[in-house]
Amino acid sequence: MKKLAYLGFAIFLASSLSLASAKAGKGGQKTFTGEISDKMCGLKHMMEGGAKDCTLKCVDGGSKFVLSDQTKPKDFAGQKVKVTGTLKGDTIEVSSIEAAE
Repeated sequence: MKKLAYLGFAIFLASSLSLASAKAGKGGQKTFTGEISDKMCGLKHMMEGGAKDCTLKCVDGGSKFVLSDQTKPKDFAGQKVKVTGTLKGDTIEVSSIEAAE
């Protein structure tokens, strides 16, 4: 199960990085565009009800959001967003999250 969670996270991170904009702010911050998901599902949601419901159910069941911040992503679960933060290893340390246009 852990391998599946890490695979989902890797898929999400890879898609986020491939969509990342080239904007670099102070302190090495960049803006990434992607979908807020959980580590168990990644981009392949397995529950009925859509991406938002699946993400929130998985997080309520013990999974984690795919970002370092576990509070801000809740409002954007299953949505396309722009995340501003610093990439450290395979984790984005979040400064801000906003809906993507």
